[in-house]
Amino acid sequence: MRIYAPDHEVLNALRGTNIELLVDVANEDIQSIATNPSAAANWVQNNIKNYSPAVKFRYIAVGNEVSLSSSIAQYVGPAMERIQSALASAGLQNQIKVSTSIAGNLLSVSYPPSQGSFSNEARPFIKPIINLLVQNNAPLLVHVYPYFSYIGDPANIHLDYALFTSQGIVVQDGSFGYRNIFYAILDAHYSALEKEGGAKVNIVVSETGWPSDGNPPAASSGNAGTYYRNVISHVKSAQGTPRRPGRGIETYMFAMFEENQKPGAETERHFGLFFPNQQSKYGISFN
Repeated sequence: MRIYAPDHEVLNALRGTNIELLVDVANEDIQSIATNPSAAANWVQNNIKNYSPAVKFRYIAVGNEVSLSSSIAQYVGPAMERIQSALASAGLQNQIKVSTSIAGNLLSVSYPPSQGSFSNEARPFIKPIINLLVQNNAPLLVHVYPYFSYIGDPANIHLDYALFTSQGIVVQDGSFGYRNIFYAILDAHYSALEKEGGAKVNIVVSETGWPSDGNPPAASSGNAGTYYRNVISHVKSAQGTPRRPGRGIETYMFAMFEENQKPGAETERHFGLFFPNQQSKYGISFN
C-alpha cells in the first residue's frame, strides 16, 4: 500500500496488520529535511518510529515526481541522505529502504529499450540518487503508465501492446522480444540505470493504472479492467522482463478509489479500482 504523505489516522488503522507500506515525504517538506538534520530526525520519529514495528514500513519515497525545473530538485538527494541517517539513528536502516519516485519523462531515449538513457538535463539530478541507491541496496521507484504512452503516440503504439493482449512479439530489440510496452518501459529504465552505474539497482513500479472514463475510446471501463487484470497477472508471475527475467515485479496500483473531486483532466478522476462506497469496479482479485 502507498500513501503520499504521513496520515496518522491511516497509520493507526494499519497497526497490527500485515500490510506493508510505502510512505512519501511530501514534496513541500524536502528542502527543510535536506538542510536541517533535526527536521529529518523529527520526521522519522513522528511518522515512522512512533508506529514501528506495529506498522510495517517498506519504503520511504523522498518526493513524488519532483520536476527537474523545480526549486526543490536539488534537495532530493540530500534529503534522502538525511532520512537514511535518521533511520540509522533509529535502528531501522535495515528494515526500511529510502528512495524517490520518478515519472517516466527523465529518459531522453526509451526506444528501443536497450538504448534507454537519462537525459542530459536529468543526469545531474539522478546520478547522486543512483549512487545512494547502490550504497544502500535500495530500489528506484518508477511510475509506469502504458496508457499515457499509447495516447501520446497511437500511430506507433497499438492498444494491444499497451494492454498486454498482443498475440506475438511487437518489438524485437536484439535478443530481447517485447509483447507489451510495460516491460519495454521497465527495461528502458534498467538500461538507463546501467549507463549510470546502477546495474544492481532494482526497480519498483510505484504507480501504474488505466482510466475508465474521460478520454474515450482509450479511457474506458473495458480497457481499464483488461489492463488491471493483465498487469496484476504479469507482475505476480516469476517471468520478469526480458532484461531482468525470472522474478516478480513489485507494483503499486494507482489508485485505490475514484477521485471525483480531483482537479485536472477528467481522466484523473477515474483511475480508481473501487468506487467511494468501496464497491469494486472490475471484480479484480489480487490473490
